[in-house]
Amino acid sequence: MTSRETTGLLPRLQDTPVLGSTGRTAADWAMVLAFGAVQWPWLLKSLHGGSRAEKMALLDRLELPHDALPHLGSWKADTGLLTLLVEHILASQPRIVVEFGTGASTLILARALQRAGGGTLISFEQHADFVEATRQWLADYGLDADLRAVPLRPSPDGWPGLWYDHGPLPPAIDLMLIDGPPWTIHPYTRGAAASLFDHIAPGGTVILDDAARPGERIVARRWKKARPDFDFRIWNGGSKGTLIGTRRA
Repeated sequence: MTSRETTGLLPRLQDTPVLGSTGRTAADWAMVLAFGAVQWPWLLKSLHGGSRAEKMALLDRLELPHDALPHLGSWKADTGLLTLLVEHILASQPRIVVEFGTGASTLILARALQRAGGGTLISFEQHADFVEATRQWLADYGLDADLRAVPLRPSPDGWPGLWYDHGPLPPAIDLMLIDGPPWTIHPYTRGAAASLFDHIAPGGTVILDDAARPGERIVARRWKKARPDFDFRIWNGGSKGTLIGTRRA
């Protein structure tokens, strides 16, 4: 199953592969429950993946058929974020793009890179079947990417939750998209992406999806304090909020 099919409101967790300690403390569970209680309005809002007109305009821009993105919304990327990614890639023409969280964004990133003249897309996802289905999804439209199924592991640098066991990464990443792991692991779990910011090239960009959620707002504040070499701003063009950070050249 990929985000080409309909999916539930909450992400899939029951069979997530994890290295090291798999247990969550009572404090972790308390955080998930507390944040779930306060962010339900956001969860309901996120069911809207964008209007049909917005989706058609996005697909027309990339010369993809109108049925290429049949289902958006829920925990998947919305048309606002996907359009932002397309505009960024066509304008800046990145050579190396790294994505955490495979899905509709993978299709759009791969196509935008193709339209921009080429580039390498590396995408990490914890579910092997999801990766294989996404690989076929891309192949259906003549696209390819380096899709890697990797387990999660306890987060580095003191962040709570889990992060991807990604292994070595390129030293000069032009664009990094953070769209995983899911908040239901821990509201701050995506904060561990900061451990990779030194891999972002000067002038490169990191994009955090779901930045309107309470957990990601706290993550954003911590990133801004810890990394003054990045200029961070909130973009509200989608339904979920997006944090954009640019590393100073």
